[in-house]
Amino acid sequence: MSFLVYSSVAALTFISLIHFYWLFGGRRGLTAVLPEKKEGAALFTPRLIETFIVAFGLLLVGFMLLVQFGATPFLQPNVLSKVFCIIFTFVFFLRAIGDFKYLGFTKKMKDSVFAKYDTRYYSPLCLYLAITLLFVWL
Repeated sequence: MSFLVYSSVAALTFISLIHFYWLFGGRRGLTAVLPEKKEGAALFTPRLIETFIVAFGLLLVGFMLLVQFGATPFLQPNVLSKVFCIIFTFVFFLRAIGDFKYLGFTKKMKDSVFAKYDTRYYSPLCLYLAITLLFVWL
């Protein structure tokens, strides 16, 4: 169980740092992380506030995961950490399943750069995170 938790926290922290990189003007990797329409244009362009919310939120999920697991000496598992983990279990499961068109295991648009990365990395990672969060709050 420790491996699941600590590897998930490491992944969440790493992905958060990438979002902070983009927040402060970095551009590398953007074409591989934004879903694309059939014509090749990005489905949406995230604003700075949205990027910040995702970056900070990923750190918060990792922290709450550590709290619920009992890995923080200054905070014990509590109702807030449990509810947080329950909510994000479903968030990551839903993200892994997808929207039946552009992202997740159920996507129909499979030929873009994003779709290939989503199938290979993003959706499996979301499923892994969901399973880890599930095990921690059960």
